[in-house]
Amino acid sequence: MSRRTVIIAPPPTPNGDLHTGHLAGPFLAGDVYARYLRASGRPVTYTSGTDDSQTYVVASARRAGLEPQELADRSAAQITATLEAAGVSVDGFAPFDQGYRTTVLDFVTDLHAAGAFRLKTVRFPYVEATGEYLVEGLVAGDCPVCLLESRGGLCESCGHPNNFDELLNPRSTTDPDAVVTHREATVLVLPMEEYRDRLIAYYASHRDVLRPHTEQLVREALARPLPDFPITYPLSWGIAAPFAETPGQVLNAWAEGMAASMYCTWWAAAQQGDRTDGLDEHWIAENDIELVYFLGFDNVYFWGMTHLALLMAHGGRYVEPHAIVSNEFYELENQKFSTSKGHVVWAADLVAEVPRDLVRFYLALTAPEHSRTNFSRAALDALSSSRLVEPWNRLAGRVAELLDGVADGTALPVSAAGAEHAGTVVDRFRAHYELESFSLHRAADLVVVYLDRLVKQAGRTTAGDLPAVGDLLLSVRALLACAAPLLVDLAERAGAAGMELSLPGRFTTATPVAALRLPTLSTAVGAFAAPAEPVDVRV
Repeated sequence: MSRRTVIIAPPPTPNGDLHTGHLAGPFLAGDVYARYLRASGRPVTYTSGTDDSQTYVVASARRAGLEPQELADRSAAQITATLEAAGVSVDGFAPFDQGYRTTVLDFVTDLHAAGAFRLKTVRFPYVEATGEYLVEGLVAGDCPVCLLESRGGLCESCGHPNNFDELLNPRSTTDPDAVVTHREATVLVLPMEEYRDRLIAYYASHRDVLRPHTEQLVREALARPLPDFPITYPLSWGIAAPFAETPGQVLNAWAEGMAASMYCTWWAAAQQGDRTDGLDEHWIAENDIELVYFLGFDNVYFWGMTHLALLMAHGGRYVEPHAIVSNEFYELENQKFSTSKGHVVWAADLVAEVPRDLVRFYLALTAPEHSRTNFSRAALDALSSSRLVEPWNRLAGRVAELLDGVADGTALPVSAAGAEHAGTVVDRFRAHYELESFSLHRAADLVVVYLDRLVKQAGRTTAGDLPAVGDLLLSVRALLACAAPLLVDLAERAGAAGMELSLPGRFTTATPVAALRLPTLSTAVGAFAAPAEPVDVRV
């Protein structure tokens, strides 16, 4: 049996629902990869949760006039509902509960006992009037590396960290009039330089599954001293730090990441019937999972450097990620999605207005894999109609015409050439679903070009020529099986009608293909017609 793949989409911060930019990034990519693995008969657990400890929850709650916990609870429910509505097939979306906290505390307590952390006195931005230290989402300023505006901890633009007092011109994100000074505090840190050699060795052996921008950031980060990573902060929001040296402090929310992902994996596996006693059991190295992260570029440094170092600090107990698949920002009308500025399309609203297959197809076709790309509602409507709905329905109509007088389920012969061509289709899609060259954009583009090919093939096929019709239907089956990770509802209806949608190694002439009229697509939510009416598409 193949080793189990565990797919992690970084837990979203529950300071609001997911907008379309969130959906177009890690969640859709992780979902497509998980669905591809399942269709290929490979065991997989796809999971995430929420990141309640982030100071962004506090900042957003203040702006909304809510208590942070109230906002976190409400947002977590919205996020879960949105993922389900968008067809994102997480095997379990873990709660922020006592099991989560226990996993986190055990993870950091073991490291503390092993002497992995150091006490360090540092300066933080500070508001004298309120006695509040400003970190992460509570502070904004200019990035010391690229000089663009940044929040504390990490710059979204260049991806580099900015710890403690490194932000230039710091200011409060919740009170623009607050006078910001600096004050010292003693915190625990992870000395990242101690992991330099292991990080270099890790990335030397994983270059084939890194996207160019990730590789660039890693190269830049390792070209300079690695800054100490804060484990605790002098704040009140978050999980209380269990260390005598830092009374009254909480854990840095970013220090929870690996333990949180272990708990999410345990939770999801339990939903699949694989419950273990140890909350970190699935990540223990000897259990040999293949660990894959899908994440935004702004998360690469934490997940690819500090989180990896925290795993290494456990002395080989835990598995290291096999692949880190990053994406860039997805823009709305050529500007960054911004919840605070109201420049946003909520994912839940979008899939309520547009069939989610069309949404998923368009988001994949415009996926921000290597550079920023743009969402346009007008382009979604136009492209999904002209490149997917109309040609698919023409194909479905022609198949109905070719099967006139042939009962559904009738075994149709397949030629050697037909089996070979269907196998070629699968091979081309596999090249873009496997991690070394994973690409939502190229997979969606293959749907377009092979659909066009099948429309032309259908037009050349003669009714009554059952071997030719069999070859056509086998190629249709291959295309829909390959498109199924994107077009989840169309695939479900075809499967319910009797189409086999697993992804075989090869097709042969030994197994005939069953006659089947194809369900159609619509641009209106809930409006489907199956089977299709005959349409003459002969060319």
